[in-house]
Amino acid sequence: MTIATTEAAGAATPAMPTLGEATGVWLKIGLLSFGGPAGQIALMHKELVEERRWIGEQRFLHALNYCMLLPGPEAQQLAVYIGWLMHRTIGGLIAGLLFILPGALVMLGLSILYVLYRHVPLIDGLFFGVKAAVLAVVVEAGLRISRRALKGRAMVAIAVAAFIAIYLVRLPFPAIILAAGLTGWLGHRYRPHMFGNGGHGAAMGPDVTGVIDAMFERGEMAHVRASKARAFRTLAIWLPLWLGPVALLWLATGAGSVWTQIGAFFSAMAVVTFGGAYAVLAYVAQAAVETYGWLAAGEMVDGLGLAETTPGPLILVLQFTGFLAGFRAPGGLPPLLAGSFGALLTLWVTFAPCFLWIFLGAPYVEALRGNRALSSALGAITAAVVGVIMNLALWFGLHVIFREVKRANLLGLAPDLPVLASLDWRAALLSAAAMLLMLRFKVGMITTLGLCAVAGAVLTRFPA
Repeated sequence: MTIATTEAAGAATPAMPTLGEATGVWLKIGLLSFGGPAGQIALMHKELVEERRWIGEQRFLHALNYCMLLPGPEAQQLAVYIGWLMHRTIGGLIAGLLFILPGALVMLGLSILYVLYRHVPLIDGLFFGVKAAVLAVVVEAGLRISRRALKGRAMVAIAVAAFIAIYLVRLPFPAIILAAGLTGWLGHRYRPHMFGNGGHGAAMGPDVTGVIDAMFERGEMAHVRASKARAFRTLAIWLPLWLGPVALLWLATGAGSVWTQIGAFFSAMAVVTFGGAYAVLAYVAQAAVETYGWLAAGEMVDGLGLAETTPGPLILVLQFTGFLAGFRAPGGLPPLLAGSFGALLTLWVTFAPCFLWIFLGAPYVEALRGNRALSSALGAITAAVVGVIMNLALWFGLHVIFREVKRANLLGLAPDLPVLASLDWRAALLSAAAMLLMLRFKVGMITTLGLCAVAGAVLTRFPA
């Protein structure tokens, strides 16, 4: 290699940023991370791969595929992963927390405004319009994922089976995800031609070699090497951090308190939230509304509408659920304080496991390269997620467009069916308009939410 070539290569690869420089970029990403996981991943790719070249194209995609294997919000976990690669544990903590905090603070403020002013006619009308738009957002998300996931008849069959299992048979979401993963793994073994790769395998931009890649080549990334001692140390730190507060609340308040219920339920959700917020939301909505009675069906749609308008992962809608649960069962505390504590507890048990998954598993991520069985399992899970999201769209649609929904009993099956006489023409009109805007004219989500909110405030002046 000539001196000129060496100098050119050095100029092409920037220097590793300081922790302070990286913190500024992570804060920028956290403040601008609208648009769900697709928009958030694209934003990180633009900032970290294309503009700053901190991480190379192939390593970015490999890290993303690994995060897709995990429960929880893949975009936030990807931020933790890259932050950890660059600046060890403190870098991962900063990247992950700054991805969450801006949206969490906004969501807390919106939750407080919701419970204080929800029944003011103007606010009620705005939320009426947002509900209709949320239905279109969920349908659009399901169609977007289906185009990526349903490659072949096997994947379509898995999606249909998942929809039937959760809507008609009412199987729990975790069981559906486990069954789909097992189907994909066995399918790769016995019918590999029927099960395509899962995850994000397509390149998102030009091939780039980044700072991290150059450091790997020079052998300067010793902190990413896997070891049993490091794995045990990570478990010893993060398991108590995650589950310790839940155990203390159980001892202090009893198994039947709302705090113990929030901690236990959302800790369980953190383990099975494959496929992102849309996939798990149907199960959470049914449990929060029907099992625990924390909120009404229409309020769950309101929460998703609020989450759609904030930066950060969409799973922040669970924070809204925890806030209402604490607000309505304060246990002697001022309701707003109890609601804020419920929101904070929900955030803790939802996101603490995300750091555990990365810090524990990321050192082993290189071993996952080219593992086709895992890719097939992921592809099957993603196909099942399509069916679950379509069930969510149906669940939202029934509760938005009809004022009354009853659970039927048909040959041992228990689907939710609408009472046709309770049709709300205003909601049906707004939902149709929102779908037309998003699916036909490609209007953005935030714009659609805003237009439908204004239209809802006008239409609620007319009788249903």
